[in-house]
Amino acid sequence: MLKRSAVASALLCSAALLAQQAVAQPQAPTARQAPSTEPRAVLDLSKGWRFHFGDAGDAPAAPDFEDSAWQPVAVPHTWNKVGTYAVQRAADSDMRQGKGWYRCSFAVPAALNGRRLFLEFDGVSKIADIWVNGRHVGSHAGAFGRFRIDVTGAVRPGDNSLAVRADNSASAPGSSTEHVIPLGGDFFVQGGIYRGVRLLAVDAAHIDLADHGGPGVYLRTSRVSAERAEVAAKTLLRNLGTRRRTLTLVTTVQDAGGTPVATDRAPVALAPGQASTVERALTVATPHLWQGRADPYLYRVVSELRDGSRVIDRQVQPLGIRSFAFDAERGFLLNGKVTPLHGVSRHQDVQGKGWALTPEDHASDMAFAVEIGANTIRHAHYQHAQEWSDEADRAGMVVWAELPFVHEANVEPSEAPAAATIANAEEQLRELIRQNYNHPSIMLWSVGNEADIGAAIDAMRKGDGKPAQSRAMLEKLDRLARAEDTSRPTVYADCCEDTPSILSMQGAPSLNGITQVMGLNRYYGWYYGDLGGVGPALDALHAKHPTLPIGLSEWGAGGAMTQHSDNPRGGPVAAYGRPQPEEYQSLAIEENWKQIRTRPYLAASWLWNLFDFATTMRNEGDATDVNTKGLVSYDRKTRKDAFYFLKASWSDAPTLHLNGRRYVDRAYTVTDVRGYSNADRVSLSLNGKPVGEVTCPDRICVWPGVALTPGANHLVATATIGGKQISDALDWNAPDPRKGVFIDSGALVGSTMGGDSYGSDAFFRGGTGKVISAGRNPMAVPPKVEGTDMPALFGSYREGRFGYDIPLPDGSWTITIASLEPDATKGAARSFTVLANGQRVIESFAPMQAAGGANKAVTRSFAVKSSGGRLVLDFEPVGGDAVVAGIAIRPN
Repeated sequence: MLKRSAVASALLCSAALLAQQAVAQPQAPTARQAPSTEPRAVLDLSKGWRFHFGDAGDAPAAPDFEDSAWQPVAVPHTWNKVGTYAVQRAADSDMRQGKGWYRCSFAVPAALNGRRLFLEFDGVSKIADIWVNGRHVGSHAGAFGRFRIDVTGAVRPGDNSLAVRADNSASAPGSSTEHVIPLGGDFFVQGGIYRGVRLLAVDAAHIDLADHGGPGVYLRTSRVSAERAEVAAKTLLRNLGTRRRTLTLVTTVQDAGGTPVATDRAPVALAPGQASTVERALTVATPHLWQGRADPYLYRVVSELRDGSRVIDRQVQPLGIRSFAFDAERGFLLNGKVTPLHGVSRHQDVQGKGWALTPEDHASDMAFAVEIGANTIRHAHYQHAQEWSDEADRAGMVVWAELPFVHEANVEPSEAPAAATIANAEEQLRELIRQNYNHPSIMLWSVGNEADIGAAIDAMRKGDGKPAQSRAMLEKLDRLARAEDTSRPTVYADCCEDTPSILSMQGAPSLNGITQVMGLNRYYGWYYGDLGGVGPALDALHAKHPTLPIGLSEWGAGGAMTQHSDNPRGGPVAAYGRPQPEEYQSLAIEENWKQIRTRPYLAASWLWNLFDFATTMRNEGDATDVNTKGLVSYDRKTRKDAFYFLKASWSDAPTLHLNGRRYVDRAYTVTDVRGYSNADRVSLSLNGKPVGEVTCPDRICVWPGVALTPGANHLVATATIGGKQISDALDWNAPDPRKGVFIDSGALVGSTMGGDSYGSDAFFRGGTGKVISAGRNPMAVPPKVEGTDMPALFGSYREGRFGYDIPLPDGSWTITIASLEPDATKGAARSFTVLANGQRVIESFAPMQAAGGANKAVTRSFAVKSSGGRLVLDFEPVGGDAVVAGIAIRPN
C-alpha cells in the first residue's frame, strides 16, 4: 500500500469545536468556536471519515496509510443493509460480518492546550480498537455502551490521525466475538461507528470521565412527599494533574425554567492522581413530580467543579422526582397511584439507515409511541442511544432497559458459560446502569431475555436433550444489578415456562424467580395455543409465583402488508414462514388485549414490536430478513391496521380507522367491513349510500355482510367525538360473482390458481382450518401434494363437520370440490357426504381411496341451482372427518 502524509491520507474529521452543552447529553453540533474559558469543550468528529470493510491487520492504523480509495462517510455509519419487503433477498443487501476500518484526521485547537483529552464513542459494534497517530490507545467490547479513552499522551501538536477498527464478526467458537454478548438473538448485530463520536477537553481535575462511560454524577430521589423531596447526589471526581487541588463542588437543582430551587456546596481536596467520591443531599420544597405521560416534569442538576470563582468543569443531568413500585397484586404504582402500563418494545434500526440513527430519527420514533397512546417502552434487547432515553424522559414513558444477554449463554448452547463471557456481560451491565442511572423514565433493569432459548432450539434440532446452562450467569447478573442500583428492581424476560411451545419441552429449568419482577414473553394464538390462551396462562403463573410482580414483556403477531385474509379465523397462520396476513395480526392483538387489560395484577404489557426490524433469522410474511410483528413498517411509512386498534384503545385522541385499505382487489363481493374507533357510534356509507350505524364494543366496529358493487367501491366512515366530526375512507375493487366464486379452504390468504382467483377461506361454519404438516417441527418442509398442477390449493384444508353459506347470485352452477387425504393413518376410515341446499350430491366420498393414496389430490363436481342469493353446502362425516381443500363455483 502506498503511503503519503497524514494530512493528505485522511479527511479532516473535526467539524466544529463546541462549548460544553447545558444539557444531559451532547446535542447536534453547531458551527461556532468555543471560547477558551469554557470548562468542558466538545470537538465533534462526525464528518470527514473514510471507510473500508475487510481485515488488513493493523496496517490502516499507521498515520501515513494510503486511504484515498476508501469510501467517504460520515458518522453515525454502518456498513450493513439488512431487510426487504420481498420474498427474495434484495441484491443490495449487505449482511457482512467482520472488521471494518475508519480513518480521519483531527487538529486540536490551541485554545485546548494543557487540557486532558478524551475520545468519546457512543456506540461501536461490536468490538472497537482505537489508534491515535499509530498508537493503540484502547479497545472496547460491547456494541451498545458509551466508552471513553484518555488520549492526552497520544495527541501531538498539529494534525493527528485517528483510526478505528469495528468488528461485528458472528459469535462462534474461536471468533473474536465469542465472549461478547449478545451471542445470538432474533435481530442482526450491525457493524460500524453507528452512534456519535467526539473529543472531550477537560481540566486535569474534573468530574470523572472514566466511570464505565457514565456521567460521573448519579442522582437518586430517596424520599418524596408533597412537601419535600430529598435528592441524593453522588459525584465522582478525579485529578489527573501533577499538583494538589483545593476545589469546591457546587450542585444546583434547577426547575424546568432554569431557576435554582436547591444548592449545595462541598469543599474538595484532590491529591495528584486521586479519585474521590462526594455524596451530598439536597432538598427540593413542594416538588413538581414526574407523572409519566400525564406530566413528565423535568428538573435538571448542574454540577460544577470550581477553582475559586472559576468553573473548571460542569456536568448537567436530568432529574425527575417520582416514586414508583411494582406490586404482585396491584400492578404498577407511580407516585402512589395505581397506573396500568401498556406499551411497546422497540429495536433501534430503520430501513435504509440500519442502526445509524440521528437525533431526529429517535424523536420521530418516539412520536409514534406517543401517538398510539403508549405509556411505557421496552428497550429491546440492549442499551439504546442516550438520545432515545432523553426522548423517553421528556415523553413520560416508563422504561424497561435491557442488557443484551439474550438467546444463549455460550456459543455452544449445551456448555456452561465461559468466565470471559460472564465478565463481558457484567461490564456491559455496569455500563447500562451507570450511563442510564439518571434517566427518570427508566424503572426496570432487565438482566436478560430468553437466555435458554438457544439451548432449547439446539436440543430440539439435535435431539440430545442437553440442558441449558444460563441460570448461574443470570443469578450473577441479577446480584450485580441490585448492587449497582438499589432504587430500581431487576427483571428477566422468560419465553417458555408452562407454555405449549415446543421449546418448553426441552427440559430447561425455570428462570423465573431470580429477578424481582417476572417478565413473560407469551405468544398465544401465534407460536402456540389459541387466541384465548394468554389470560388463563397469566393467571396460572400468577398463582404459581404469587409474590412476584408480573409484566407481559412480549405479545403480538406478524402482519404482512401485502398479504390479506377474508377471514383471519379461516386457518392456521404460518408463524415461522408465509403467509402472515395483516388481518390476522389485527385479530390476534384484539383478542390478546381483551384479556390483558382485565388483569389488575399485571403491572405492564409491552407489545412486540412498535416497528418491523431486521433479522436474518426470518423469511416470513411478505418479507426477507425482517421480523413482521411491527405495528409500523420498517421504513416508518405505513401504520398497519393494528396500530389504530391500540390507538383507539390507549389514546384519548379522536380515532377512526377503516381496516383493509391495502387489500384493494377483494376476493368476494360480500364482506364484513371492520374498523377501529373510540367513538360511541360510527356510520358507514358505500358509494354515497348509507350502510348503517354501529357501536364499537372493545373499540372494534363491524358492519357484517356488506354487499359491494362489482368494480369500484368507495367506503366512508364518520363519527362525532367531543363535538367534532371525524371520518375515514378507503377504496376497494370487487369481483363480479356471476363469473364464479372460488374458495381456498383452510387458507388464510387467497391466490390465483389455474387462471381463477381464489379467496381465502370464508363463509364457513364449523370445522377446523389446517395445513399440510411435516410433524412436530414447525420449521420443517411439509410433504408435496401429488396429482395436481395447483399444489397450493391442496396445501390447506378444512376438516371436521362443517358447512358453507356462500353469497351467490341466483342461477345454475357447477361446483367442484377439491379434497385429499392428509393423514395416511386415518385415510382408510375417512369418508363423508356432501349436501347442496339440503340435497345429497356426493355419497360416502373417501378421498384416499379415490386418489390412490395420502397427500394426493382428488376432485368431484356436480351441478346445482341457487336461489335467494345464496348456496348452502354441508359436509357430513360418515367415517372420520370430512376434508375439503377448495371449492370452485362456475356458471353453467
